[in-house]
Amino acid sequence: MNPHNPDKSIAARFRYAILLTVVTLVAEVIGGIWTNSLALLSDAAHVFLDLFALLLSLGAIKLAGLPSSETRTFGWHRAEVFASFINGVSIFLIAFGILYEAAGRLLHPEPVNSLPMFVIAVIGLAMNLIAASALHRHSHDDLNVHSAFLHVIGDAAASVGVIVGGVVMYFTHWYLLDALISIGIGFVVFFGAWRVLRESTHILLEGVPRGLKVSEIAGSLRSVPGVQNIHHLNVWSICSHIVALSAHLDVNDDFKWQQAEVIHEVEHMLLDRYHITHTTLQVECSACLARPVIKDLNHISHHHHDHAH
Repeated sequence: MNPHNPDKSIAARFRYAILLTVVTLVAEVIGGIWTNSLALLSDAAHVFLDLFALLLSLGAIKLAGLPSSETRTFGWHRAEVFASFINGVSIFLIAFGILYEAAGRLLHPEPVNSLPMFVIAVIGLAMNLIAASALHRHSHDDLNVHSAFLHVIGDAAASVGVIVGGVVMYFTHWYLLDALISIGIGFVVFFGAWRVLRESTHILLEGVPRGLKVSEIAGSLRSVPGVQNIHHLNVWSICSHIVALSAHLDVNDDFKWQQAEVIHEVEHMLLDRYHITHTTLQVECSACLARPVIKDLNHISHHHHDHAH
């Protein structure tokens, strides 16, 4: 089963959100250096993490349109996961850099030009809210858009923290607050990077998609009329938006001549209930009837295989 082609209006909204996020990133990097605000630079790192997430979401839409080939039967979808892993590693290092610099400023606070810092943070907040409004329309029916929407909202929340800090420092000259805000944002960036690394590694290692349980899916498969039992069930992610499943189905003798209908029902159940869009289903053979639901994989040497033939 092939996933539906993504809506072009969603791609257009992603481009719009990406443009606004780039403006925010550039403003905060320049502003952070100009005002000597580590909090602004830390927020810029957070914006960069989310900009990459937006680019990956748009990239997923583009990759979905690329055809499979003889050398890549799953197309280029896995490239999104690999990019996520590289991004997670880089942002992880940036987060450590932020926390290290913030620790130094805790010991030796530095003056911050708080008024321009406040203005730039307000501009960043405005850009985030506009980007969020562009994505909000589709955020309820598309998991890809919903994830990007939450990223942008997180940026907005971080900008609010920087704004509050700018106001407090303007009136009190308590520059230690810049380091404290930076530490808070640094931990947000750290855990964001950790989440990206955890998810991308889980997909690269062919883990069962989070939120899905093999035992629950097996029970749902057995509940389809005509399916007596299942074996050799595998569930994995091709990328963050495409879940795949393969299984052997033991079909009742009464449904022997209706195997196509049984498979059709199974595919629709998996799509509707679990959003599994890529399925490979095999009607059970007698040699497999006593096999376990999850099959152990073993290495077989090519040399032995050649002699067997």
